[in-house]
Amino acid sequence: MFEIEYKGANCIIISTKKSKLVIDPKLSIVGLRDVSVKGAVELASEERFVVSDDEALLIIDGPGEYGIAEFDIVGIPARRHLDSESEGKIATIYRIEVGGTRLGIVGNIFGKMSDEQLEQLGVIDILVIPVGGNGYTLDATGAVGLVRMIDPKIVIPVHYADKSLSYEVPQDQLAVFVAELGAPVETVSKFKFKQLPVVPSPVSVVEITLS
Repeated sequence: MFEIEYKGANCIIISTKKSKLVIDPKLSIVGLRDVSVKGAVELASEERFVVSDDEALLIIDGPGEYGIAEFDIVGIPARRHLDSESEGKIATIYRIEVGGTRLGIVGNIFGKMSDEQLEQLGVIDILVIPVGGNGYTLDATGAVGLVRMIDPKIVIPVHYADKSLSYEVPQDQLAVFVAELGAPVETVSKFKFKQLPVVPSPVSVVEITLS
């Protein structure tokens, strides 16, 4: 069992009873306080989202394979949303396994993944994906396209409009993505994951309210 909290922008916290993984904790770029990574594994989809706290258990900000605490992590190089091919692959997609469940973290990436990237990512149960659009992240159409390519069982959308956040550019409302995906939505303050449904079902959306 593990829990997922949403802190704004691309930041989520995955917690087990013994370990904690903090993803993209540098929230000062959207007007909030940076999330503490003391004693936690810090994971960044781009180097600029790192808080670089010496008290972090480990800082991961790029491709590679990592086994730390209760997490098995694979980082896959990726092109950022607005970068040209000549600018290279500055972002990192992550595959995270915890307790036998496979999570995908895609960050602010270009809207089409290569066959090689999809193969490295593999089968994903839970996908965390930004949906706010307007040039900074994937928009609803791009995010839905990636969801259908990756085919997870659960989608956790992040980086959408919220009046408490000061994004560099306006972000679309979550409802735009939900309508285009056409999937059922569960709204929770904290996602407490125990196990996947035994019977296969269409993808569902979990909206985790900002905490």
